[in-house]
Amino acid sequence: MSYQSEYQAKRLSAEQAVRFIEPGDDIIFPVNPGEPLALLGALPSNDTLSGNRLYRMLPAYPVLEIEKERIQQVSIFLSGHDRKGFSEGTIDLLPNHFSDIPSLLQRATSNRVIMAAVSPMDENGYFTLGTSLSYVGPLLSEAKSIILEVNKNMPRTFGDQNLIHISQVTAFIENDFVIPTLPDPVLTEKDMKIGQTIADLIKNGDTIQIGFGSMPNAVMEYLKGHRDLGVYTEMLPDKIVDLYESGAITNQNKKIYKGKTTATFALGSRRLYDFIDNNTDILMLPCDVCNDVRNIAQLDNLVSVNTTVEVDFLGQCNSETINGKYYSSSGGQGDFTKGVRLTENGRGIICLYSTAKNDTISKIVPTLPQGAVVTTSKNDVDIIVTEFGKAELQGKTVQERTEALIKIAHPNFREQLTFDAVKKGFLPQKNFYLV
Repeated sequence: MSYQSEYQAKRLSAEQAVRFIEPGDDIIFPVNPGEPLALLGALPSNDTLSGNRLYRMLPAYPVLEIEKERIQQVSIFLSGHDRKGFSEGTIDLLPNHFSDIPSLLQRATSNRVIMAAVSPMDENGYFTLGTSLSYVGPLLSEAKSIILEVNKNMPRTFGDQNLIHISQVTAFIENDFVIPTLPDPVLTEKDMKIGQTIADLIKNGDTIQIGFGSMPNAVMEYLKGHRDLGVYTEMLPDKIVDLYESGAITNQNKKIYKGKTTATFALGSRRLYDFIDNNTDILMLPCDVCNDVRNIAQLDNLVSVNTTVEVDFLGQCNSETINGKYYSSSGGQGDFTKGVRLTENGRGIICLYSTAKNDTISKIVPTLPQGAVVTTSKNDVDIIVTEFGKAELQGKTVQERTEALIKIAHPNFREQLTFDAVKKGFLPQKNFYLV
């Protein structure tokens, strides 16, 4: 049977394709832009489903309106689509480090069904996972079924475990929907100050790991004049294209994957997706490779940039909850904050605004509030940056950390924070009179 005849034999409607899912099967979707839109919508049409679970990370589309007894929906990283469901108990959450997701899913699931949006088949019978290799690639070989949504708008990408051959596929549909994008965030004065401070810590020839959001975007605004930067990151953001066009990125100094920008998923604008399409300079890696601390440790001069919600005097970072309610998850922050410490001349940077709600709430706090989680521990934290500067915490005592963090807190809160620090015994009494 030729690839084309096999292709035609396995092409079905969405309702027909989801009939291959049997009761008790565990269904796994890729990260956000890799979610199969039509297959998701067709799942409830399979009236045999019972005791199934659906795993999604940073979902791009609303949760299914379906009974938990039929499909228990599990989030790997919350988005605006499933936060409410989690707080109401209809959605569950799997705690994780990004690097651990493949092994966690291997342990927690059985009869795995992979469902993904993929790029069109090539002349050799291969589809690619496009934007969203991450944890799906490592699970392909042991999948019970692979059901695909072939989409000409999905970029074709390169990398280990990124290919799916037509012979592996149980069924597929064709649906050329517009894959999800992220709008460019509006950069504020605070963002630009934070971006400038972090960019000043990055030198020509360094390798960067950088996340998404307005603060990381501001950092990249200030890197266009840098040269010979390398990129080793989990998420490939939009402004990487700007850095390529400015000549900032060459990847020539990386000890591993030299000459390649590496990531485990991409999320941005259509411009980003067009840039990575058939681009051999971009290498997609499984998250248990990209985020493995043993691989991160091989990168000299690595600068890791991540964001957080709040930091206490010890340097503990809560990057997951707001007012005691889950907002996201750990992602790869733990992987890179640990991994960067093992590198030669590595710098681990975590940034945040000094305040929230129009400067009425300090995000530098004496103690993380009840219900907050510790995403990055006091023993792993390195440099904290706000719009008021940087606090270098590695090798610092509790008193030194407290002083450094108060200096980058908003001026309106420094007196109260100093008073609280003295009360906790984190600063000597004399410090209160120095504010």
